[in-house]
Amino acid sequence: MQIKEFLKQLSEASGVSGYEANVRDLVREEFSQYADEIRVDTMGSLIALKRGEIESGRGMPRPDIPRHSIMLAGHMDEIGLLVTKLEKGFLRFATVGGFDLRVLLGQEVVVHGRRDLPGIIATRPPHVLTTEEREQVVPLDKLFIDVGLPEDELGKWVRVSDVITLRRQFTELAGNLVCGKAFDDRAAVVCIANCLQHLASMKHTWDVYAVATVQEEVGLKGALTSTFGIAPDVGIAIDVGHGNMLGVSEVDTANVGGGPAIGFGPNIHPLIYSRLVETAKSYEIAYQPDPIPGHSGTDAWAMQVTREGIPTGLVSIPLRYMHTSVETLSLKDLERVGRLLALSIAGLDEAFARELGLRDRA
Repeated sequence: MQIKEFLKQLSEASGVSGYEANVRDLVREEFSQYADEIRVDTMGSLIALKRGEIESGRGMPRPDIPRHSIMLAGHMDEIGLLVTKLEKGFLRFATVGGFDLRVLLGQEVVVHGRRDLPGIIATRPPHVLTTEEREQVVPLDKLFIDVGLPEDELGKWVRVSDVITLRRQFTELAGNLVCGKAFDDRAAVVCIANCLQHLASMKHTWDVYAVATVQEEVGLKGALTSTFGIAPDVGIAIDVGHGNMLGVSEVDTANVGGGPAIGFGPNIHPLIYSRLVETAKSYEIAYQPDPIPGHSGTDAWAMQVTREGIPTGLVSIPLRYMHTSVETLSLKDLERVGRLLALSIAGLDEAFARELGLRDRA
């Protein structure tokens, strides 16, 4: 798997929360190269299982022996828009997920109607606004989408409830950085695929569930349901965190290109944090401690409190300009995350399970 090519493929695909099928097909194709089993749960999350290897007394693998399990979760949905009204040849819309209205005006979009239609998000020009209006962010009810079709033809191709995504090409920047849409959180899905690729040449005794979750942007729903169904012994969420940029305190950011940010705080089990840090140090993988004193706002929050509770960790990819169409990250950080996850999993054993207080599966 080539990290850059897979990230480009996922970024340019459409998959608004609740409508992830196109992205899921791409992830299934990649995960299936390394997984022993793959399925889609009722909610729509893609679940790939790579079994651990426990040897019998004669040195032969025993797939029938119960094993401990770890779940890796990264969400594949993106924030997007929905058509709410056709009005005089233009489209009114609502947002799905947390958009900053300041970044919508002037964006190119794709309206996924009976056929895909390119469009633009527009509003009245500043020349016809009052002085007060020109000083304010354009509210959602003053924005509309123009696809260029006359009123009598628009209804043939577009219906209320059709999904809309931002249109943005994956772009390479200097310094091994790339930008595009939906890196939050398809970059994590790329990291999980890279982890599986590494594990293909490693021995690991724990079962690994690689999960591309749905509907994270509207309430962590895919993580909650898939974790409940899998009931793993340990969970690690992979998401994005705020990268260093102008105007944001260093306390609230991690350096893009500085390695994965490993979360600690009440959402994170201390032993999972310690294991990730120890692995990074042992294999000289650059990392950054990431203090999270409350709600992480990630799949880790849902994983931690599923069933009777799951020991959970969080690894974040430093990302600039989150929830815009020009999210920016370092490809080197993705490589580091994939390697860190694989090496951490390869080191899991019964001693660590006992340290966590897990029941003996064997």
